[in-house]
Amino acid sequence: MIRKMFNGLSAIAAVGLVAMATPVSAADISGMYKGRTVTILVGYGAGGTYGRTSLLLGAHMDKVIPGKPNMVVQHMPGAGGIKAANFFYNVAPKNGRTLLMPPEMSIVSELLRPKKVKYRCKELTWLGRVFGQNSTVVVRRDSGVTSMDDLKKKKITMGSSGKGSPTFLIPATLNALLGTKMKIIKGYKGSRKMQLAMEQGEVHGLALGWTAWISAKPQWFKGMKQNKNNYAIPLVQSGYTKQKGIEHVPLIRELLSNKEDRQVAMMLGSASVLGRGLVLPPGAPKKLVKPLRAAFEKITKNKSFIKDAYKRGLEVNPIAGKDIQKIVNNLMDTSPTTVKRARNLIFGKK
Repeated sequence: MIRKMFNGLSAIAAVGLVAMATPVSAADISGMYKGRTVTILVGYGAGGTYGRTSLLLGAHMDKVIPGKPNMVVQHMPGAGGIKAANFFYNVAPKNGRTLLMPPEMSIVSELLRPKKVKYRCKELTWLGRVFGQNSTVVVRRDSGVTSMDDLKKKKITMGSSGKGSPTFLIPATLNALLGTKMKIIKGYKGSRKMQLAMEQGEVHGLALGWTAWISAKPQWFKGMKQNKNNYAIPLVQSGYTKQKGIEHVPLIRELLSNKEDRQVAMMLGSASVLGRGLVLPPGAPKKLVKPLRAAFEKITKNKSFIKDAYKRGLEVNPIAGKDIQKIVNNLMDTSPTTVKRARNLIFGKK
């Protein structure tokens, strides 16, 4: 077929055309990164799982990105990660030297809060994720709430980083769908500060990823499965499948009988798929996509990287960038009826 297409061309011209059709190699982009600095932008503080994962990637990705650039992490907390995502999409350079660790609720926020969100998930290019986790509602035992039934009867306070975060969206959804009585206090900067607020009694509980709980406060859950007098109690989790280690804790959708309500719960569960990863902005050179995805996949299989992740209290259960891209595109096509119902339930009719 190639011979027919190029019949009559000189051998030199044919070689040149074949070379042009060859996929971009790692060497082709090394000039864009050699001696340069790559910034990982993250919309949360340094102490939580976003901060620790971004620092982990910053410590290792220079070894696999062609040209071996310097890596730095920039924290821009605010609005549950939306502030950084908006900045990344609209203001940050599009040269491929600024990457974003997007909020796990990126899809949910775009669907439910289109006027507040200034980015488009389908236009971001996912490079891959390090791990995913289920958001889990945890309360202090001395709050007087030890079950979901108690949560429907007793008013308690919950800490939150902002309306774009699971720390707001999960409690708000439970209030709407199950009649729980959680008062959400917004404005905390990162999971560590929220956990400190919970420890000091400022709030009774939080909805955080299970990895954030078990890595920062493992002592709170000792004897949990034996129903001993542990400090904190996980009540419910949001995700597609149950998180390892808390299989006894119900998924939100398991508590719902209405099909439309379960669809809302599944939409929120998309956060467990996105997890902690990196994206390129719209407009970044397309030749970067394949080598950077390959670099991300390579580092998440590296033994030194995995060992360092566990030292930092993090997991490694990656998904390739191209696979996340398909998931994102599918989730962004969620039924408008489901989206409208979720928006009205969580934020109220306007």
